[in-house]
Amino acid sequence: QVQLVESGGGLVQPGGSLRLSCAASGGIFLTFAMGWYRQAPGKQRELVAGISTSGIINYADFVKGRFTISRDNTKNTVYLQMNSLAPEDTAVYYCNFYGAGSAYWGQGTQVTVSS
Repeated sequence: QVQLVESGGGLVQPGGSLRLSCAASGGIFLTFAMGWYRQAPGKQRELVAGISTSGIINYADFVKGRFTISRDNTKNTVYLQMNSLAPEDTAVYYCNFYGAGSAYWGQGTQVTVSS
């Protein structure tokens, strides 16, 4: 069965950086788009960044220039490098793999930006 395992969340001060990773197992994901979403308390889950199978990337306006998404198909892993973090980036971050009519989600990793 497909499993997505996230890592890299934590507590960071404003202006700091974190790198999230999401590793998938139980399948072949070359034809899957990958993405990161986040959900803050009391808010809906929102797209942060996505990367297609051909490497086309899109970012939410609120992270442009600060976050970078990348993927390593040899490791079935998607990354999110987050720089210049701000308190409003505090949320649970989820990875998502989508393809072949199926969507898979990670369990979520907490990112807290606070001094």
